[in-house]
Amino acid sequence: MNEAVQTIDGARGSLVERAMDFVRDHIRDHDLKVGDTLPGEGSFAAEMGVSRPVMREAFGALAALRLVDVGNGRKPRVGAIDGSVMAASMGHAVNTAQVSLADVWEVRRTLELRTAEMAATNRSEEQARAILAAAHGLAIEGDEAARTAADTAFHQTIAAASGNPLFYQIVRSFEELMERAIPRAWQGRTTEAEREETLALHREVAEAIAAREPARARIAMERHFANSVGELLRRNAEFGLP
Repeated sequence: MNEAVQTIDGARGSLVERAMDFVRDHIRDHDLKVGDTLPGEGSFAAEMGVSRPVMREAFGALAALRLVDVGNGRKPRVGAIDGSVMAASMGHAVNTAQVSLADVWEVRRTLELRTAEMAATNRSEEQARAILAAAHGLAIEGDEAARTAADTAFHQTIAAASGNPLFYQIVRSFEELMERAIPRAWQGRTTEAEREETLALHREVAEAIAAREPARARIAMERHFANSVGELLRRNAEFGLP
């Protein structure tokens, strides 16, 4: 029987899948942390009773999921959480019309009301300055790419300032979609009054966080998203997009 489709101890699933589980179990059972060294492919292969190619494929799959860090001829290490894995899945869902950008924005809104609130309580002085700088920087960025980068940094820094690393990674996972949606939203703000309203909403969020006012920060973020989502929905309808 082909080794890739054999089972172990009667359990269903490919050897590669089982090997991936074996490595994950090792990390958990040995209480390993990010950056800790793992045994090499040969060691795992011998302990599990599989070939090195199977183990190599398992490590490749785990590396793609950012669960392990491999490369440079060194032993694999325990990987760190990485929002890019979620980003790939989310981008695929939007590209294949399983969800719309409006769906993504509604999830973002739910999360970011809370991150703004928490950031107002937990932010450091350095983070407060960075959030204020990003908010005010939007007013001086002259090109689309720079403005999108500043807007993205604004939201990601707020998420990081919340003190919950999972919030940061989830917000970070929206980055690819923000690169598409932010320019679309800004293109719809054709008058100086509309652009200034958007800039003022960003500043209000930043200033509430800097002032350590959680309720004000949440309300300000709510207003910001009401403005942004409304514009996004209008632009999507205009261009016949989901």
